[in-house]
Amino acid sequence: MTSPAAPIWLYDGVCVLCSGGVRYTLRHERDHAIRFVAIQSGEGHELARTHGIDPDEPDSFLFVENGRALAKSDGVLALTRHLNGPARLLLLGRALPKRWRDWLYDRIARNRYRLFGKKDTCEIPDPATRHRFTLPDNL
Repeated sequence: MTSPAAPIWLYDGVCVLCSGGVRYTLRHERDHAIRFVAIQSGEGHELARTHGIDPDEPDSFLFVENGRALAKSDGVLALTRHLNGPARLLLLGRALPKRWRDWLYDRIARNRYRLFGKKDTCEIPDPATRHRFTLPDNL
């Protein structure tokens, strides 16, 4: 069960890359506490706007932990610290200057739909994890 202080991952629910990352996280997270908030939801729109992200044209996801919202490569690294498995190799990226990490993040984010695809609607999580998600009201 997630708590109100649980880390939050604000993700693009129609992005195939993002949805794959959510599925990976569910399989490999250490403490099973992360809340997943689709940017297409009401809470997601509000969270995005609060942190300077256009919810209709998102250029980053957010990882909110301990009251801090981390975007781009900082968000990826913060999320990765909650995981086991091969994704932990991404933590090696801490050795790179932030501007280089963010440059790479921006290239992938800007081309994610073209490279990985886009769905028409957010994926519906299985019943065992549904309580950890905030999805658009139309699902």
